[in-house]
Amino acid sequence: MDVGVERTLDSPVLSQIRPYLPTAALAFLIVYFAFHAFTGESGLLMSSQRDEALAAKSSELARLHAEREDLETRARLLRDTSLSRDLLEERARSLLGYSDPRDYVIRVKR
Repeated sequence: MDVGVERTLDSPVLSQIRPYLPTAALAFLIVYFAFHAFTGESGLLMSSQRDEALAAKSSELARLHAEREDLETRARLLRDTSLSRDLLEERARSLLGYSDPRDYVIRVKR
């Protein structure tokens, strides 16, 4: 049985293919990495999804900046040095649940 094993290792087909094995392995690695460069998690084909995510996050950031500016303005108006009577009245009515009989009150659930 050992003779059969020696024949397969020294067969003429294997001796003809043996010089091309490193080249085939290198070609396989190139194809493997090229495939993942295109279709991988951060590949070239995923750039449109990254652009969409970036646009969504940019719009959310702009919205949060506007909301922060509004809150900072409202906080500035509620300070003792520059107390806005209208804003104070609005907040008091909102927190206490009172309204003027001439006001239209629209409740919004949050």
